[in-house]
Amino acid sequence: MKAVAKLRNCPMSPRKMRLVVDNIRGKKVEDALNILKFTNRESSTWLTKVLVSAVANWEVKNGGNVSADDYALVVQTAFVDGGTMLKRFQPAPQGRAHRIRKRTNHITIEVVNKIPTPMDQELAQQQADNN
Repeated sequence: MKAVAKLRNCPMSPRKMRLVVDNIRGKKVEDALNILKFTNRESSTWLTKVLVSAVANWEVKNGGNVSADDYALVVQTAFVDGGTMLKRFQPAPQGRAHRIRKRTNHITIEVVNKIPTPMDQELAQQQADNN
């Protein structure tokens, strides 16, 4: 079973965010949280919040009484898309104007368990019964 968490319009450049996202893709959730904890970039704080939210979504999706620590969660997919861009002008010398683009991004993290949960086993049994 997989769970997704998304953060929209994060006020940071997608290029800066992707540098950190590439480090956690495919890692175990515990390892990913440790990597984010010791990464000295602003994007690591945003990603930590999204990853913790994805784990909480996974727990709720599995009935709420299941602990994520017992099922070896892995960051299956993690990607960053560009969001809207605020466009402004800054005065420049000799009557010119320079364009300022304040970029935002959208973060999507998907976690999946490697050890089957009781709910996964029930779904597999129901599909086998239907066939």
